[in-house]
Amino acid sequence: MPLKLLKRNRLYEGRVFNVVVDDVEYPSGNRSIREVAEHSGGSVALALFPDRRIILVRQHRYPFDEFVWELPAGKLNPGEDPLHCAQRELEEETGYLASDWRKLTSIYTTPGFCNEVLHLFMGQQLSESPSGRKLEEGEQTMTVSIMALDEAIAMIERQEIKDAKTICGILLAERVARRT
Repeated sequence: MPLKLLKRNRLYEGRVFNVVVDDVEYPSGNRSIREVAEHSGGSVALALFPDRRIILVRQHRYPFDEFVWELPAGKLNPGEDPLHCAQRELEEETGYLASDWRKLTSIYTTPGFCNEVLHLFMGQQLSESPSGRKLEEGEQTMTVSIMALDEAIAMIERQEIKDAKTICGILLAERVARRT
């Protein structure tokens, strides 16, 4: 490791992430600080129908005070398997189940200051859940849209989809769908 940890200060422990400030030393002997948002990670579910349609959700995101197009996703519970998290979030947010899953990739969302890792999965062989959607209180304004994969790519190009995990998932799914 290029940096030597001298001291760790845990400044905040929250529901979504923690904040730590580390005093570090470079190999040169110079000292600095590193501010890190600690996050448990999460999973993302891209649901792909046989006709190349996908499911997106649109939800209000407080930091931007706007509605954002996203793939269904959620935070990992302690010890939770990332695939289980993706399956849970797909059902909770969209009311759909998938019986065939494959992992697309894992991504570091913002490695300059955060240790969050998101696991992206693609679910196929979709069916509607008998119990429907199971939205949390903060998701009550979330809407579900089923659209052509090509339209979602066009929305990325028009800068209507700005969420990084969603862009990664859509572009990877398009590559996979093209090969099959």
